[in-house]
Amino acid sequence: MKAPRLYIVAYDIADQKRWRRVFRLMHGYGDWLQLSVFQCRLDDRRHAELVGMVNEIIHANEDHVLIMDMGPAENVEPRITSLGKAQFEPVQRQAVIV
Repeated sequence: MKAPRLYIVAYDIADQKRWRRVFRLMHGYGDWLQLSVFQCRLDDRRHAELVGMVNEIIHANEDHVLIMDMGPAENVEPRITSLGKAQFEPVQRQAVIV
């Protein structure tokens, strides 16, 4: 299995109900950065799972979702300008207790 990669997910959902569903779904996959922007640390399986689940929620002719691959999560060096109250920091690897 390939190493996890860091993704930035941004979305514009036309319907408020679908937007809430995507927002709740994204909380299970990554860290919330802004209103419709998340950063996610995903392996290939989780990436495919996320794409499939988002695709089931959205209406392709009304909604838009961008999933940007930032590179390997362990050594990603994002070139991002972050202005305002919160500074961008790539999500770190951590244990998940279920």
